[in-house]
Amino acid sequence: MDGSRRGRQGSPPAGARAVPPSPLPESGPPLYECPICHLSCTDYPVLQEHVELHLDECSILEGRNLNDLELAEHLQNEEDRQRRTETARQEKDDFQKLQRQYGLDGSGGYKQQSLKAMTKEVDFGRMQPSEYHRRKADMLESLALGVDDGKTKTSDISPVPCIPKIQTQIEDAWKEGFDPQGASHFNSRLQGTKAWIGACEIYTLLTFLKLKCQIIDFHQPTGSSGTHPRLFEWVLNYYSSGKDSNGKVMSTSKPPIYLQHQGHSRTIVGIEERKNKSLCLLIFDPGCPSEEMQKLLKGIDGNNLKLFRRLPGGLKHKQYQIVSVDGVLTEEEKVARRQASQFFIAQKIP
Repeated sequence: MDGSRRGRQGSPPAGARAVPPSPLPESGPPLYECPICHLSCTDYPVLQEHVELHLDECSILEGRNLNDLELAEHLQNEEDRQRRTETARQEKDDFQKLQRQYGLDGSGGYKQQSLKAMTKEVDFGRMQPSEYHRRKADMLESLALGVDDGKTKTSDISPVPCIPKIQTQIEDAWKEGFDPQGASHFNSRLQGTKAWIGACEIYTLLTFLKLKCQIIDFHQPTGSSGTHPRLFEWVLNYYSSGKDSNGKVMSTSKPPIYLQHQGHSRTIVGIEERKNKSLCLLIFDPGCPSEEMQKLLKGIDGNNLKLFRRLPGGLKHKQYQIVSVDGVLTEEEKVARRQASQFFIAQKIP
């Protein structure tokens, strides 16, 4: 072989064959050129072996490339499978969290929760078995009558429907055609669950009972530091209309306002306007101990009102909804509102 005429070497083209090349037209011994790397050689058998080496190398590279491709595809498929598995697991966890959050996880309703709480009291020795059975009988009787047993309300006030009774009434409203979207969301069932009763369900219940009401949605903060001054202004205007006196304490026939935020609901029963024009809501909170609520029956003063005052800095959830009542519906108005509830739209502020 003549190294002085060594050409560029490269990968053989696919399907190349060792074809006997024609000798180069030169003087002296005939020269044969490799069709792949253009190497010149005077010995044809040697050149043939040289070309076959090229072809063998090509086969090895093709096999190696094929193996690399199969490995890459396998790794990609495995990565996709793991990602799908993780996504499915995350979706399942998120769904279960939402079920627990909204009380739709099948862990029992008001009755089951009450019995479970009393059973724990007996187990810890804080309640005698006789007391357990007495309170259980009282609870079952109150559930049968549909009236609060006094555990979740202030005594000596007009009878209040118990939670299961309210759930039943909302289900009855759904059966009559109110809020089909809400009924579908809860699968038309509230009894025996811990599902949240929100502003839409309260609106549905009150409208079903022929009370004229509205939902106001304060869907975003309107003040600094995430506060809602527009909500306070709305409540002030609500209670200022129809006031009976111009003294320091003004009475009104306006009913309380239902206040809802994420995970909790409370009742606005009044508002204070101070000398500097700052506003303070008076709120009854069901999370407040009943002993504290009982103090209001003995007299109201500045000290026991501290528990119920809420300044703007105390209401900093992202969104609040209120339900206010403003009269009674005629049968025709009730039918019209039932039809309108097919597409629930709340008044938004701002």
